[in-house]
Amino acid sequence: MKADTILILDFGSQFTQLIARRIRELNVFSEIHPFNHIPDNLENYKGIVLSGSPCSVNDENAPDIPLEIFDCGLPVLGLCYGAQLMALKHGGKVSASDHREYGRAPLGFHKDSTIFEGTRQHSVVWMSHGDAITILPKVFEVLAETENGLLAAFQYLDKPIYGLQFHPEVTHTEEGKTFIKNFVVDVCKCDQSWTPDNFVQSSVAEIRERVGQDKVIMGLSGGVDSTVAAKLIHEAIGDHLYCIFIDNGLLRKNEYHLVLEAYKELGLNIIPIDAGSRFLSELSGVSDPETKRKIIGRVFVEVFEEESKKVENAKWLGQGTIYPDVIESVSVKGPSATIKSHHNVGGLPENMALKVLEPINTLFKDEVRRVGTSLELPKAILQRHPFPGPGLAIRIVDDITSEKVRILQEADDIFIGNLKSFELYDKVWQAGAIFLPVRSVGVMGDERTYQNVICLRAVTSVDGMTADWADLPRDFLVKTSNDIINKVKGINRVVYDISSKPPATIEWE
Repeated sequence: MKADTILILDFGSQFTQLIARRIRELNVFSEIHPFNHIPDNLENYKGIVLSGSPCSVNDENAPDIPLEIFDCGLPVLGLCYGAQLMALKHGGKVSASDHREYGRAPLGFHKDSTIFEGTRQHSVVWMSHGDAITILPKVFEVLAETENGLLAAFQYLDKPIYGLQFHPEVTHTEEGKTFIKNFVVDVCKCDQSWTPDNFVQSSVAEIRERVGQDKVIMGLSGGVDSTVAAKLIHEAIGDHLYCIFIDNGLLRKNEYHLVLEAYKELGLNIIPIDAGSRFLSELSGVSDPETKRKIIGRVFVEVFEEESKKVENAKWLGQGTIYPDVIESVSVKGPSATIKSHHNVGGLPENMALKVLEPINTLFKDEVRRVGTSLELPKAILQRHPFPGPGLAIRIVDDITSEKVRILQEADDIFIGNLKSFELYDKVWQAGAIFLPVRSVGVMGDERTYQNVICLRAVTSVDGMTADWADLPRDFLVKTSNDIINKVKGINRVVYDISSKPPATIEWE
């Protein structure tokens, strides 16, 4: 049975994914759709949330939705831009305000309403708007104002339709979770049954029904996404799933063998491919990061296709696509500016006549891990840091050679090993060593050296969209630096990256 679902119409807000996550934290499923791609089957949803936007509702080409949305019979919650659009479409007026509100603001008062149930008077909320609703249509009544006397919340007189000028989805709104719960659970009457265990049961049943006795092939990377997806498929169809695990020669030290052993313990049907020399040969002399990614993606597809042809009568291609990838592909703003091209391990070659099976494409990263826990996957896989598809190729900020790969593998192995021994690994979102394209003078023993520099990178994050550099203990950094310089031939200097994202990215390339 499909879980009760809240539809989120996205007008381009930076907080849209947060809305979805807050709803899912209530064990209620939520879907994000661009405002200009409204689903036809609104009867399958329990309620609608209208997101914020960087636009003004008065802009010439401002995002818009049909007025009929408010007559579809579903509860509606408009947030910031969504609330202003709601007022404007019902005959109200939105104007640039003399009192622009950004940041925390206490509500001046609020009336009794389901949406405010269980919240305090003068509750602190998070504002982020330059426009204000200056004329509220007569079909609405005011629920709350800010201390500046500006409209903060309103509701339709005889329909379950609400507008909030503030953002309940951000943590700065003190009782934000309560506002969202009141709408989702009390107004929309959603059943809070969307749990990892239920997701596993329903996904396995759905895969079994869709795939039947067909064969599925899938490329595995060793990461949590592809592993959870593979385990779900395996639970449904057993050894009709054929998993191809390719060593591109750019994995971490001993990772190919360690991951292979972990997969065998999970009972997965694994086809291991050692193609390291092929990848390194193709990358010889290449230093441009985009070119590296494209070469690695192309060679991966070539190797994957060669091996997949050996699986006769395969009908499906399994992939570990997760929800942020899906959202990005149908972004309100269209294709985003290219920061870097992504190499989706197990990507679908254009000429492969296979149907795509993506069992976790509705999940965020943290939800994937919770589903993995429900599947009883080993902690070593579930808590594994994200690792780029192109591997160490984009952590060597230079052309690729087998010697540089060896040096980086050794340094990275010491770094990750020390994180684990200092019990810091699970406190860091992602970590890795970077081989820099510079050499520096050093003194080792009585000899002058001119050797390579390793940069250590570690960040804390929730989903990787933003990140802070990890403030690792001094004794850890001292030991790690000494270990790398003393044990890795070719390194005489170690530095630590203290840049946050933004403006930096987590990876260097």
